[in-house]
Amino acid sequence: MILVSGEALIDLFVDTSDPRGFRGGLPALAVAGGSPFNLAFGISRLGARSGFLGGLSEDGFGRLLSARLEAEGVDISLAKVSRRPTPMAIVATGADGHPSYTFHAENCAVCDLAAEDVPYDLDGVSAIAIGSFPLIMEPIGTTLVGLARRAAARCVISIDPNLRLSLVPDLDHWHTRFDGLVRHASIVKVSVEDIDAAYGLDADEAAVAARWLEAGAQLVVVTDGPHGATAYHACGTVKVPGRPVTVIDTVGAGDTFHAALLASLERGGRLSREAIAGFGQDDLRGLLTEAAVAAAITCSRRGADLPTLEELRAALRAA
Repeated sequence: MILVSGEALIDLFVDTSDPRGFRGGLPALAVAGGSPFNLAFGISRLGARSGFLGGLSEDGFGRLLSARLEAEGVDISLAKVSRRPTPMAIVATGADGHPSYTFHAENCAVCDLAAEDVPYDLDGVSAIAIGSFPLIMEPIGTTLVGLARRAAARCVISIDPNLRLSLVPDLDHWHTRFDGLVRHASIVKVSVEDIDAAYGLDADEAAVAARWLEAGAQLVVVTDGPHGATAYHACGTVKVPGRPVTVIDTVGAGDTFHAALLASLERGGRLSREAIAGFGQDDLRGLLTEAAVAAAITCSRRGADLPTLEELRAALRAA
């Protein structure tokens, strides 16, 4: 099983474009979301077993998130039922049509995961995927570092920063936390936007990846939207192009790429530190191509509607 830990939240889309709407209330749409949440059900849709480790509120939104995960085949037996409220991301659309985001995550269920909430025996877990803003929240951040440290010797640790600067009050603290996790990681999956946010627009992507490989990571994958993705590994550097697609929106594209990466390795019996260390360039090219095709499917649909294994295989045959 691939165990995913991080946030499950509600994206609340609110239309503020018409000021007259304030008189009678504002139309809103609540959607289940969060990068690790998407990753967990995406892995399941792509034919691999997944589980969710994190705080899920006992409030109405939390019950909705739990039910959605279970409906998607995600094991939530390790999730903690929390008395804290469900975190929310308010997405407001203004008169110019552009969205703005306001996060409400402090002291919410996402933070509510302490070391004692994580079972020591994780038999049957082949990989642990960690990421997003819970990395620098407490107590979950410290809990995830401890989990990665003790589990890295026997299963794959995959990290995706999904960095949102508006949720990171202290970037130096984020660097310390993330660099510490890289030492225990087998896979680091990042976007070009993550690197720009963390290291500046003039950052050298290859140099950043080289530092992570030297620190202990075995595989670094950098996604760049329509421009494709690049893998950095001891066997060399491999780049695949983006897939041509009519884009509806890009919500969940990065989560889809990560899900396809891990699910493909799991289905092929290659989700282990030993297997990843032995990859050649052809292995990396095939892996990245499959993940890019999966992400393109999500971009062709509204919202984080990640593909099934059948849809992915059909798209690969047509490619």
